[in-house]
Amino acid sequence: MNTVLKSSRNASEESTDSPRYAAPALEKGLDILDVLVDTAEGYTLNELSVKLGRTVSEIFRMVVTLERRGYVQGDHNDRYTLTLKLFEMAHRQQPIRSLTAMALPLLRDLANVTRQSCHLSIYHSGRVAVIAQVDSPERWSFGLKVGAVMGLTDTSSGHVLLAFRDLAERERMLAAHTRVEGENDVEPAVLLALLDEIRASGHEIVPSRQMRGVTNVAFPVIGSSGDAVAAVNVPYLERIDKKVNPEFDEVCRMVGEMTGRLSALMGFSGYNLEGE
Repeated sequence: MNTVLKSSRNASEESTDSPRYAAPALEKGLDILDVLVDTAEGYTLNELSVKLGRTVSEIFRMVVTLERRGYVQGDHNDRYTLTLKLFEMAHRQQPIRSLTAMALPLLRDLANVTRQSCHLSIYHSGRVAVIAQVDSPERWSFGLKVGAVMGLTDTSSGHVLLAFRDLAERERMLAAHTRVEGENDVEPAVLLALLDEIRASGHEIVPSRQMRGVTNVAFPVIGSSGDAVAAVNVPYLERIDKKVNPEFDEVCRMVGEMTGRLSALMGFSGYNLEGE
């Protein structure tokens, strides 16, 4: 009887891996999404067919279906790009909803007291994604849109997210790194040395590598595991008129305190709200 059960189990396992369980249509659709995630300008059907090694007729119905369901969009030049639907679906996950819900009141307070814009970012599929943002209450402000994706290796948010992860997780993140448009090259040895410095200091405060005149003030949000679950960044703009705003060092202190409070809310025991 044991022999019969074993034979039956082996047959079941083999059938699970057999081609009859493949879903070619689904795989074609996922291949299209995988290719489109790497481009900001999008691809035409002809370009997609070359990228995927398939004929236009093979992928045409897939693209039309993905467009109808809201996962891709076509422009007047018949170039197809991803929409934010996948990001929105991920954003509806309970852990991200909880993080955003806890962060937004603190981000609003931070923007009001610093007079600067601020945003909250997470690691997502080899990139950095903005999941919450609050504008400065000043007449003008500089900020990133919710849903924007940034480079993992050339942004302060990406550096903070990498620096406060264990080595195995950091290697996994870097292995999955997907470049964004305009992303700067960073030598691996230089990056690793920088991450060690950030972990030792607890933050990164540097001129923006993307926008002249902006200084990034980035701190990690630490979860119960002791690793960074998010990063808070203030793209600091200096007022040079007669309006008196908090000094730069004071802004840095405020960002550090805010991320400490948010980390405590996320379950990190290294911070103590009662003492504040």
